[in-house]
Amino acid sequence: MSLLLLDLDNTLVDRAAAFRRWAEGFTRTHMVPANEVDWLVDADRDGYEPRDALARSIQRRFRLNGSAVEQLVEDLRWGMVEQLILDAEVPRALCAARDAGWAPVVVTNGTVEQQERKIRRMGLNDYLAGWVISESAGMAKPDRRIFELAADFVGVPLGGAWMIGDSAHADIGGAHRVGIESIWLHRGRTWEEDEFAPSIVLDSCPAAIDHVCTQ
Repeated sequence: MSLLLLDLDNTLVDRAAAFRRWAEGFTRTHMVPANEVDWLVDADRDGYEPRDALARSIQRRFRLNGSAVEQLVEDLRWGMVEQLILDAEVPRALCAARDAGWAPVVVTNGTVEQQERKIRRMGLNDYLAGWVISESAGMAKPDRRIFELAADFVGVPLGGAWMIGDSAHADIGGAHRVGIESIWLHRGRTWEEDEFAPSIVLDSCPAAIDHVCTQ
């Protein structure tokens, strides 16, 4: 058996689309112009903006009651998860990978509560050999130790492993550190790193998994 490492957000699940749906709902609920959705998406920074900081920015921009910030933080954390929709091709590809002798393991940065909620809500736990989340691991991608921990978790060596993800720094940089092959999901972006590069660039997670299955 060989190890297939996968990022979660904007790899196995389309977080960007889910956040946009959340933003569209926010504008309707608070009766603000629909064109503010783009501002909300930009302010989110693809999930990298801390939730409390984003909530304060939203509160200031839309002149919400100051007491609403705490509830807004909760909604940003959990309301967005409710907007996730799993591409039917993802479980199909994960099943094919397992049938081909690969052990699919999620390696993700984030909190255990939020990332596990995404995994279980999407039913991904039925298709994965396991997952490692930075909060419980005590380290985050691209630290090589989190990839080693994922390999140890399922008892499969890192040698011959592949990493699939959308983050140049965390996913492809991490794969580079441990010397494994990688697939970068470009999401319409151009590769800009000079010190390392992915083995392959593709535009979807199912296509990336299918490619690994041919190796």
